[in-house]
Amino acid sequence: MRVLHIWNTAGVASILAKYQAKLLGWNTWVITRKAFDRLGLTTYGEAWDTSARKFYIKALLKASRYDIIHVHALDKIVPLLKLLYPRKSIILHYHGTDIRKRWNERKKYWKKADLLLVSTPDLLEGAPDIAIWLPNPIDTELFKPIPHIKRKPKTALYIYKGFHGETINEIKAVAQKFDLKLTIIYRDKKHVPHIDMPKLLNRFEYFIDRRYIHSLSKTALEALACRTKVITWDDRILTKLPEEHKPENVVNLLFKLMKEYLPL
Repeated sequence: MRVLHIWNTAGVASILAKYQAKLLGWNTWVITRKAFDRLGLTTYGEAWDTSARKFYIKALLKASRYDIIHVHALDKIVPLLKLLYPRKSIILHYHGTDIRKRWNERKKYWKKADLLLVSTPDLLEGAPDIAIWLPNPIDTELFKPIPHIKRKPKTALYIYKGFHGETINEIKAVAQKFDLKLTIIYRDKKHVPHIDMPKLLNRFEYFIDRRYIHSLSKTALEALACRTKVITWDDRILTKLPEEHKPENVVNLLFKLMKEYLPL
């Protein structure tokens, strides 16, 4: 099977493509734009240093060599793919703000897809019946406990992205409730390369997840893979990566969905 992943929101495409090749023996690749991958999330595949127009043209041409096109967030390209390659199967995969509360607005794009996926269950709110939740996969070869890094007890990490009006005071209150020494990284001021995230997460006993969305963030899942405890939006404490987010389980579930919904 030849699968091309277009765009790489949160690095999900790289993980899916990597493990599809590793576990299923498929010919897979990922393409995205370098301008939208400042953190180096494309660990499998390539990030093109090109304009938006040239990216679309190159992506449409490259798609000719693949059986299945798995589009992440970049839904505007789906009708073009269907026009050029009506017999190819197109998967459209949404990941967050690209579709949250925008289902009606984006209908002209997602209705062209053969299989419609979302990465977190909260995105199913207002979604059409054909939308399916595919759990976010975590690269457990990259995110794992690092024995030589000393984890500081009673410490917590929070990464502030400035979304949805979440306040630092809310996070400080959580840390105070659990009697934790808090470290805040402001994403707009400090960019931690993706490859360095496991080392960072392994330094803390806790990771405080976002409060404004009632689903685990991908960073929280990565923390759990590193055996860093996660404090959720409702103040539960999680200690291990849920089975449904392990890459082999996600890839197997995706394959099952593909066999059910696509003419393989």
